Amino acid sequence: MKKILTLVFLYMTISISQAQNHILPLWEGTPPLQTDMGLKEEATQEGILRIGNVQTPSIEVYLPTRQIATGKAVVIFPGGGYSILAYDWEGTDFAKWLNSQGIAGIVVKYRLPRSKSLTDPKEVPLLDAQRAIRLVRQHASEWDIDPAQVGVMGFSAGGHLASTLSTQYLHEIDRKKDEVDALSARPDFSILVYPVISFRDAAVHSGSRNNLIGENAPQELIDRFSGELNVNSETPPTFLVHAQDDKGVPIENSLLYYRALHQQGVSASLHIYPTGGHGFAFGLGKGAVESWRDVLLAWIKEITP
Repeated sequence: MKKILTLVFLYMTISISQAQNHILPLWEGTPPLQTDMGLKEEATQEGILRIGNVQTPSIEVYLPTRQIATGKAVVIFPGGGYSILAYDWEGTDFAKWLNSQGIAGIVVKYRLPRSKSLTDPKEVPLLDAQRAIRLVRQHASEWDIDPAQVGVMGFSAGGHLASTLSTQYLHEIDRKKDEVDALSARPDFSILVYPVISFRDAAVHSGSRNNLIGENAPQELIDRFSGELNVNSETPPTFLVHAQDDKGVPIENSLLYYRALHQQGVSASLHIYPTGGHGFAFGLGKGAVESWRDVLLAWIKEITP
């Protein structure tokens, strides 16, 4: 009898776990701005799960148990220079951590502009990001999420995408629409972790810029995708964290965005740590930066009572 009860308990545990984590495609059929060329997604696991050449963009949804759910949700964009996605290191690991805090974590596997199947590569990441946040709002009631407490979180190039969404959530392209498009794509708050912000020479991360808009992009595109130039009073409240010794993405990126937010009267919280380098993620074993998540949780509670 004891053995049977143990098996039943294990089955229920597995079922609950599976119910809390599921994957939804962003689009039905072939996504917009894409040609079906039979290309395959690439994935390698060498310490970090790196995903490239995404052909079927999706959201992976992690929900906290109802007993601790706060109604808040964070849509997560992993980094990778618009070349790959550091999918677990800056994605699913954080979704699981957010769940432990009662916050839904939704990881976006967005398309990357280097794929040959895309017809207008520079527009695709933002398009997928808009779709992701709209899908979360569409399922808000089902997932016990408050549609007015849906934020975004981006790391490195994913931070560039999160800041682009935060400043260009109204951007539209000519495409077929459906009922999901009627929902708002504006994040209620934005968390930017060692983000790429500017495509201008002083702070540029050349890999992200070249992959998204090309090596010899016109000034118009450089300015459009430099987040500090597109902040206005409607840009959502923002939390920024960066390490002073970041050699990959200069600290000036966060400073420029913070300054723009401050000038527009947007609530912003900037946290600079002396060490941590680039890509510190949780910051474990990297000194004071290890505590940045505690500061973040306090900020989330303050802006989303």
